[in-house]
Amino acid sequence: MRSLVIIPTYNEIENIHKMLDTVLGLQPSFDLLVVDDGSPDGTAKAVQYVQANHPQQIHLLERSGKLGLGTAYIAGFQWALERDYQLVYEMDCDFSHNPMDLVRLRQACIDGADVAVGSRYVKGGAVSNWPIGRVLMSYFASVYVNSILWLGVRDSTAGFKCYRREVLEKIDLTRIRFIGYAFQIEMKYNAKQLGFTIEEVPITFADRELGTSKMSMGIFKEAFLGVLQMRLRGVKPASNAS
Repeated sequence: MRSLVIIPTYNEIENIHKMLDTVLGLQPSFDLLVVDDGSPDGTAKAVQYVQANHPQQIHLLERSGKLGLGTAYIAGFQWALERDYQLVYEMDCDFSHNPMDLVRLRQACIDGADVAVGSRYVKGGAVSNWPIGRVLMSYFASVYVNSILWLGVRDSTAGFKCYRREVLEKIDLTRIRFIGYAFQIEMKYNAKQLGFTIEEVPITFADRELGTSKMSMGIFKEAFLGVLQMRLRGVKPASNAS
């Protein structure tokens, strides 16, 4: 099954070379789409340098500015659907998501899951190098999400995922409103409400070692309020979905 890994970037020059090389070395093979939001540090040029030797596997979508994580993924989803990829992945560039786990997410979808989520909070999952305050905030954010949305996903804010293309075809991507943690929740909520199965695959999430975190209090606030808005707004399938 053709697989595309979408990696949004903004100022990831310290990580991008190693990330591309690591994913290129995986078996079975994965194609990559880097969605770069005009990184001033030269991330896009670094992608182009590697791309020159792997034009069939590495792709680059350059955008004019910092437009947000959610919009980057939606642009990537649309790009993937236009090119008939069967499995589409979300992954960070900072190695907080171990690229080796792409193989396990892929297998979960091949075995029957519609969405496979790399989860910190199921048996076998873990968090490495996070202060306890951040771990508790993340864990109880998922508790809060499930109390409002009845999502049934223990790591509801997780951003390391694999979707079968049927999921992305049926979700109305034009109705997805959020850009940070709330985007990750909103995609899972849409998938669940539309009848798709979500399987959590245990992973170890490691805090970034290089570069600067994009996390902010505004992203947490968006997630807190966004969950209530999702519940009130409801879910509708894409108009062209079968």
